[in-house]
Amino acid sequence: MGLPALFGANVDPLWGDGDQPLRRALQADREGLDFVTVQDHPYQKAFYDTWTLMAFLAARTERVTFVPTVANLPLRPPAMLAKAAASFDLLSGGRLQLGLGAGAFWEAIEAMGGPRRTKKESLEALSEAIDVIRAMWSGERSARAGGAYYRVAGVHPGPAPSHALGIWLGAYGPRMLELTGAKADGWMPSLGHLGLDRLGEAVARLDDAAARAGRDPGELRKSYNLNGMITSTSRGAFHGPVEQWVDQIAELYRDHGMNGFSYWPNEDHDRQLSVFAQEVAPAAREAVAKL
Repeated sequence: MGLPALFGANVDPLWGDGDQPLRRALQADREGLDFVTVQDHPYQKAFYDTWTLMAFLAARTERVTFVPTVANLPLRPPAMLAKAAASFDLLSGGRLQLGLGAGAFWEAIEAMGGPRRTKKESLEALSEAIDVIRAMWSGERSARAGGAYYRVAGVHPGPAPSHALGIWLGAYGPRMLELTGAKADGWMPSLGHLGLDRLGEAVARLDDAAARAGRDPGELRKSYNLNGMITSTSRGAFHGPVEQWVDQIAELYRDHGMNGFSYWPNEDHDRQLSVFAQEVAPAAREAVAKL
């Protein structure tokens, strides 16, 4: 069935709510979750800088991996982003995956000094950025990569990260899915933007693109951000009892090859994350192991 299932939790980078980010990251670490996702919206007044926060959280935790969802490429030049990611990877003992996105909220990005791009331009820029990041991670004595939007020419890259560090794209449209299958190590859609009714079609496009690029689709990390609630009665997809969550996760793993699940509770976050970590994740791991 490909990669083993991983389970994670979202931690909002809020600076005005006491020690909430640290408390929830420690909870995820202590209760056995595999990874923590952190939004990256530098223009959001209420948010810490995501990279500074993740570094702080990594220093206070022991085992969880951190994943920006997703690193804001228009405001983070890829050569510097690659350097930061490789450094984080090595200093944390391999506890990072580079979630990366083409950009959104263009007015806010432009207000912060970043470029405003069309969908076509943002896709082309993202493709070039991946090439630049790979070159910066190559360990080669000198590297050249990029094109019209981003370019490195004769740079001396380093440090080289561990083999565990990959690039996970937040992707929805056909061309973004093609790019993900061809160049990325993982895919990070969200239930709120890509519902169960459209998931199968997106996975098929992603897998086809990977196969055409000579890659094994089963080796792609496919991590679904799940917004919902764990409750005593069912009110629809990912809004119901623990047993329903376990069954739905097992179906996603079996039918669509989804192998990562990050919980974004609608409310009551601390208790919901605890139930997810202590009840849903262990039972779901057991269920998918039997498939």
